[in-house]
Amino acid sequence: MTDQRPAPAAPAAAPATGLRERKKQRTRDALLRAALLLFIAQGYEETTVDEITDSVDVSQRTFFRYFANKEEVAFAVQELVESHFLAALRARPGHEGPLEAMRNAVLRAWDTVEDAISEVVPVDLYMRSYQLIESTPALLAVHLRRSTELEERISRLIAGREGLDVDADPRPRVAVAAFSGVMRVTGRLWGQGQDTSVLAIRRMTEAYLDQIGPALAADWR
Repeated sequence: MTDQRPAPAAPAAAPATGLRERKKQRTRDALLRAALLLFIAQGYEETTVDEITDSVDVSQRTFFRYFANKEEVAFAVQELVESHFLAALRARPGHEGPLEAMRNAVLRAWDTVEDAISEVVPVDLYMRSYQLIESTPALLAVHLRRSTELEERISRLIAGREGLDVDADPRPRVAVAAFSGVMRVTGRLWGQGQDTSVLAIRRMTEAYLDQIGPALAADWR
């Protein structure tokens, strides 16, 4: 009797697709690391796209396939860190009040930031690029604009946790404004210091957040 079993199915195309995606991700990460290193070494304004692509040995066309411009590459890791914080905030238990949840989330995010970005860039490179943002007027202006957009996302997240309408109840935006103000102060002071470690900004963040309550007290004496 002849064997009538069907022929084996052709191999799925998924592995090849996965390989292409991994190659694209490696190229994007290489461009990102090269750009940040050049920004730190010679300045953001002074670095050209040609210098970035030359250091990775790819074309300008390849760069613009992954990034719209230098600004986008300068904030690519910062965007990862912000998403990491938002995920930490969503994970906070419901019994925590808004400021407590934001405080615990940001400290948790700093404690685990290396896990969030190490596959893309080393954490020390990110910290130096964050200091660059804080000290470069053109990037700082963008950072402040992006911070305003992030504040709105956080406000809506906090309102959702509390079961509030963010457009009817001002408290979520007020709480987030206080929290974000501390974040801006600590980022600026940390950026002016000599210690650019995660531990340094984490300690400063914790110390300043712990002063929100005393700072809002009626009597400072």
